[in-house]
Amino acid sequence: MQIEILTAYVLTVLALMSTPGPSHLLMLSNSAANGFRRSLATAVGDLTANMLQMLAAGLGLSALIMAAPKAFVVIKLAGVLYLMWLGIKMIRKSFTPRDIGKSAPRTSLKALWLQGFITSATNPKAVVFFAALFPQFISSASAFWPQFLALSAAYIIIDGIFLGCYGFAASHLRKFTKSNASRWIDRLGGIGILIAASLLAMKSMPRN
Repeated sequence: MQIEILTAYVLTVLALMSTPGPSHLLMLSNSAANGFRRSLATAVGDLTANMLQMLAAGLGLSALIMAAPKAFVVIKLAGVLYLMWLGIKMIRKSFTPRDIGKSAPRTSLKALWLQGFITSATNPKAVVFFAALFPQFISSASAFWPQFLALSAAYIIIDGIFLGCYGFAASHLRKFTKSNASRWIDRLGGIGILIAASLLAMKSMPRN
């Protein structure tokens, strides 16, 4: 793959990630509550779902999803409901009394991974997104899979860096501002996820 094409692709992905999504907001909350190292399980869950979505796009499953619009809407609405539940849970947790000097029970690594995976995996639109994005930077004159794998790896690395930066910042903010930072990150993150879920719900409504 030519360096010019790869550079254009990286700049495009950076522009698309300039606004934090539900996965980034979840990373903020989990890092503030569980620490940066443990929150990396959330990032791994998110990236695992991304890899499966990119593989699905590469295998042409996006066309299958688009061929079954009713199933596509049902899956999207299920993702919206999960995001709403997660946002409400984060907001409720921010109002839970916490004893000074006593650390709150930490979420298991399995649960942190599952939260990251489900938050990303319940967005089937991502498969279509990858299927639409990658062809813009793939040359038909060269072998498909090496180019596809290079673009996929670049996306995973960039998204991983973004998730890590959000988690690192949230973890250190908590150390500097004691327990109040964790509460406000939960509240703002929960509100952000609810807003994102509401926007997805409006887009998912069938149009006449």
